[in-house]
Amino acid sequence: MAESGSTCQTVDTDAKPYKLSELFNCGWKIFEEVDTTNEAIGSNSVQVKIKRGIKALEDVTRMVDELQLFSSNELLEEMATTDMKYLLLPALLGGLTMKLTNRDSRLKIVNMAREYFHEFLRRCKEYHVSDFRLPKSPTDEESRSSSATTKSTASTSSSDLVAMAVQRQAKIERYRQKKMTEDRLVEVKKAVDSEKADEEVVRDFYLLNVKKWINIALEEIDSIDQELEILKGMDIPAGPQQCKHPSRPPMKPFVLTKDAIQAQVFGAGYPSLATMTVDDWYEQHQKRGVLPDQGVPKRVAVEENVDAKDHEDEMKEKQVENDDEEAMVKARNWDDWKDSHRRGYGNRKNMG
Repeated sequence: MAESGSTCQTVDTDAKPYKLSELFNCGWKIFEEVDTTNEAIGSNSVQVKIKRGIKALEDVTRMVDELQLFSSNELLEEMATTDMKYLLLPALLGGLTMKLTNRDSRLKIVNMAREYFHEFLRRCKEYHVSDFRLPKSPTDEESRSSSATTKSTASTSSSDLVAMAVQRQAKIERYRQKKMTEDRLVEVKKAVDSEKADEEVVRDFYLLNVKKWINIALEEIDSIDQELEILKGMDIPAGPQQCKHPSRPPMKPFVLTKDAIQAQVFGAGYPSLATMTVDDWYEQHQKRGVLPDQGVPKRVAVEENVDAKDHEDEMKEKQVENDDEEAMVKARNWDDWKDSHRRGYGNRKNMG
């Protein structure tokens, strides 16, 4: 960077146009900081810094559009040296956007970054900054998909092999130019940082940065296009949601006592807790039908049969006690029969 970014923390994003250069340098400095940081890119502090840099550069973009600094009818030689650095605006926005780490919005993030890089390359193409092939527009989905289909169906043809060789050679040449540009940038940056460089050196500094970002943008678009294919393949609709059982209302705390007297004692000691006796608790649960012996008809029937048999035996005993002659005869006969017959005799239901 040519100018200091010390104003990043204090710059006013709603400032007048004369603050334009400071705001741009702030966004540029933030990109360099997050691009060279040793801190995890996904950490909260780095992500906050990235968003602050994006906000600053977006504000600069709106100001540049209002000032109409760029024109398709203008030549690069006609552009003012102080305005040349603003060619980097969409490139820096694309670089910062690609560093966002929100996984849920990844598809949106990479699409937005591609638009920034494509806009930067389109503007550089208009000004004839460098000789390169402009990638297809991100909005030209039909052309991109048909091109991908053609490549997949004729990948073994000789024409594709030639195209792959040409593409490989172009990447090698791009890498060579990128290396030369970066080496030249190191020398020029030293002169610019010393604040003794003339206008020609400053202009060369900005032009070298633009050429450096042209190579970066081309590489980023290639990488984004590959990632987009993967992300689109992962876009599977979510399955049906499982129904959740309604949660029961929480029970209010209470002190369980044996009788009303204890309820009064504990209630006086703990007025914030509701109290009830065992009888009250039983009646309450009996009305709600949640007692262990409720809802089991078979068990109730068995208990009723047992009670009826006990009642019959009790009546027989009372008749014997009252000297009922008929009952006494039946009792003697029953005793005699039991003496001569073993238990279970005549029970054909238990035959093996």
